[in-house]
Amino acid sequence: MTSNKMDKSIVVTVSRKMKHAKYGKFINVSKKFVAHDEKNECGIGDSVKIMEIRPLSKRKRWRLVEIVEKAK
Repeated sequence: MTSNKMDKSIVVTVSRKMKHAKYGKFINVSKKFVAHDEKNECGIGDSVKIMEIRPLSKRKRWRLVEIVEKAK
């Protein structure tokens, strides 16, 4: 998780390695998702699981399912 400054919302960054189509080099690709956190229980650095839901606002279309691992 990247940010929890909003009320009942979190920003989750999903990173993955992708092979470049032409050069074959592996590059890091990341995408940010805004997710709904009803109880404000997440902290920065937590590993979380999210699921897609109906649109709750302009950017929020995901919901927090569980916290897989808390940050140290």
